Amino acid sequence: MALQAMRDESATLIDVVERILDKGLVINADICVSVAGVELLGIKIRAALASFETAAKYGLEFPSGTNLNTAAWEQAKVEKEYCPQCGKRVPVDELFNASCPWCGWESAKVLKARPGFKRIKNYQ
Repeated sequence: MALQAMRDESATLIDVVERILDKGLVINADICVSVAGVELLGIKIRAALASFETAAKYGLEFPSGTNLNTAAWEQAKVEKEYCPQCGKRVPVDELFNASCPWCGWESAKVLKARPGFKRIKNYQ
């Protein structure tokens, strides 16, 4: 079975950059220049491109001297999830225990806890 690439024709450069920063990209390369079997030059390259949030999530090391006690770092440590209605990233606790601050979407847990909630039975 052949794999077919699925392309989103409406994707922009911003979408691509956002996806790379969200998921991360790692480049690992070994370059060797040799003449007549004698290695003249050897280069090892390891590079990672990711947002600070993604890097912290996967435990990547940061340059020495990086201040990890800032408000931005604390915010990056908070686990986030995409809202199913608007697609914005919202802290998990807020999204599933309250509502989305962007669009007001409420989880089933919040709706069930609301007074007057009635479960609709599915009759077949």
